[in-house]
Amino acid sequence: MLIVQKFGGTSVGSIERIRHVAQLMIDTQRRGHQVVGVVSAMSGETNRLVDLATQINPQPWSKEYDMLLASGEQVSVALVTLAINSLGGKARGLLAHQLGILTDSVYSKARIQGINTDALRREISQGVIPVVAGFQGVDVENNITTLGRGGSDTSAVAIAAALGADDCEIYTDVDGVYSTDPRLCSKARKLKTITYDEMMELAGLGAKVLQIRSVELAAKYKVSLHVRSSFDLIEGTRVVAEGPKMEQVVVSGIAADLNDAILTVSNLSDQPGLAYEIFSPLAQSTVVVDVIVQARAANAEEGLSLSFTVPKTDLPKAKEILEEKFRSRFPRMQIQSETNAAKVSIVGAGMRHHPGVAAKMFGVLAAAGINIKLISTSEIKVTVLVDASKAQEAVQRLHEAFELDKSQ
Repeated sequence: MLIVQKFGGTSVGSIERIRHVAQLMIDTQRRGHQVVGVVSAMSGETNRLVDLATQINPQPWSKEYDMLLASGEQVSVALVTLAINSLGGKARGLLAHQLGILTDSVYSKARIQGINTDALRREISQGVIPVVAGFQGVDVENNITTLGRGGSDTSAVAIAAALGADDCEIYTDVDGVYSTDPRLCSKARKLKTITYDEMMELAGLGAKVLQIRSVELAAKYKVSLHVRSSFDLIEGTRVVAEGPKMEQVVVSGIAADLNDAILTVSNLSDQPGLAYEIFSPLAQSTVVVDVIVQARAANAEEGLSLSFTVPKTDLPKAKEILEEKFRSRFPRMQIQSETNAAKVSIVGAGMRHHPGVAAKMFGVLAAAGINIKLISTSEIKVTVLVDASKAQEAVQRLHEAFELDKSQ
């Protein structure tokens, strides 16, 4: 079997852990498998680099910013490679430009366009373990790019897809995917399996186990994903295509995200194409908009209002764009924001075939006296915005109501 093994920041957070990871890859190879390692920066290193950059420039986003952040993975690659070689294995470290991970030029949020697998296949055929820097790529002008926070997951899945790997193991500091965050609910339960669609929804809603783009890639190229702990080598959670039995489980997981802000733009003229005009410049500036609610005021003079969520980190940028693009056109426009909000979501492939799930969720929250600010739904998800102070209680009440503490 050809196995891609990705190790997150906590897995390579110290010299002892780096040696442990190195031995794990050697042991996997000695069991007869071909191995490719993908590593993140050491735990806390990317945050340290971000802090350095923002001390110098509060808005540092540029080619040089990506060059700086990518250095964390370079350190990890070198140390893990040295560790494998010192323990009797054979390894070679590869950075993005050596491997040929080509991306677009959207710095800090680059997307992979192609991977040259020649160097990887050559090393593998010679019994060498290639250790690849996750999170980074290069554009057509050979500038270093980064894939966004958690981008090493995407690197690993993309490499697994390009190689046609039999398995892609994502090693982290938890032993799998849970029905909700155990820090919010003590009755959270590890899932044996979860569908690509469910995992994408949970990842997009604040679950930190996998980056959403990595799951999108895995689903597209049918990459087998196995989320497991690097500290306790037990079976983790398999991310799989949907099967008939999964429809029996109405809700598989609950996510809570306290990293979004609500932005409300009011006193707009009600006219065709307005939503496109509002959201297009935000998209061009890579501001991710999620829950959207449009409302017409009772008083016609007050026109239209749009409420939507954006990441708190993008809130200043979003406000600036709206002021710049629309203030002269809508002089009475009001822009209000709320940062004391949490996004709580229930997710489940079985929701496609079971009516009344949203009503049950709303009833549970109403009984708990938890007010809902905004609502968004999809085929397998219902999301509500509530006060941040009520997020944990909402998760616990919903976890109990949908009986997620019971085994799959």
